[in-house]
Amino acid sequence: MKPETLAIHVPQKRRDGAIAPPIHLSTTFEHGPASERLFEYEYIRSANPNVNDLESRLARLERGCGAVVFSSGMAAGAALFNTLQPGSELLFHKDVYFDFKNLAQTLLPNSGLRARFIDLRDEDAVDRALSGKTALVCFETPSNPRLEIIDIKAISDKAHRVGAKILVDSTFATPALQNPLALGADYALHSLTKYVGGHSDVQGGAIVVADQPDMVEKLVAVRTLSGGVLSPFNAWMLARGLQTLHCRMEKHSANALQIAQMLSRHRHVEQVRYPFLETNPDLTIAKKQMSAGGGMLSFELAGGREAALRVASEVRLFINATSLGGVESLIEHRASMEGPGSSAPGGLLRLSIGLEHPDDLIEDLERALGKL
Repeated sequence: MKPETLAIHVPQKRRDGAIAPPIHLSTTFEHGPASERLFEYEYIRSANPNVNDLESRLARLERGCGAVVFSSGMAAGAALFNTLQPGSELLFHKDVYFDFKNLAQTLLPNSGLRARFIDLRDEDAVDRALSGKTALVCFETPSNPRLEIIDIKAISDKAHRVGAKILVDSTFATPALQNPLALGADYALHSLTKYVGGHSDVQGGAIVVADQPDMVEKLVAVRTLSGGVLSPFNAWMLARGLQTLHCRMEKHSANALQIAQMLSRHRHVEQVRYPFLETNPDLTIAKKQMSAGGGMLSFELAGGREAALRVASEVRLFINATSLGGVESLIEHRASMEGPGSSAPGGLLRLSIGLEHPDDLIEDLERALGKL
């Protein structure tokens, strides 16, 4: 079956002919007097029918041996890091989600883990950085907020030669547009809060594992002990979001491409970063591993920070808010959001393109840019 079909039709037992799966809100399940397991489930922190349903859908879409869902994308990433042995080294791409950078610099050293940040698009830098100490190579593609594209297969091949694993944060692309495991990655991370939920009203995260059933068990154990569990209602909402993900991503991508093309022609715009824009230096790699460009883009204004804040203050349809992937279009001055430690350029604005008509979004941006 095609991915669009897999996202909708999953093996499940239907009771009373109900098409939509029920929500199982029970936090505990009956067992015998000596704690004999009478049913499939025991306690919500270990497993839940809605959680298992979501994990099954994600694993099938990403072509993994299993998926483990968490209360957030950060919790998912932290759980994977918690499976590493003290003394392990992690390599991150230099353009990485700000809070993962904070996690790597502030908390990972407490576990005896060392994090390094390099340009994973630089082949020589990668060759110099990889060693027998490297346990995990972590990157987003497209990256946040510069929308840089990392060659998943090339990095996976290099890392595997020294015994390292690959974690790809594929949140921007989603399983609808990119499948990192099929390109050689060992783990795919998703902030399900974004496009999978799709309506800015539910939080969750996931790690999908390529071919290591033992790692699935380890991640479940970390989740059980650390408590970063996903609620049944959120799992139910996210499974529902998966059913419409593919058609939504088509519209997000089509809208974003039109807006990227408009911005690339605007006299006040210095640079536009969008995977499928013809001027993107990473276009060949993007088209090799993505089926469309997605709904995220960023652009830099020639006037720097002052011009960026002026545009952000003048838009009317775009909402100034963080996060991404909802039906509504968002704009964010990333350097302000991230604070003093941000590496985002002062003139950069990040856009999450929603499902509105592209003409209306273009008109809104053109009017705001016209105020410069």
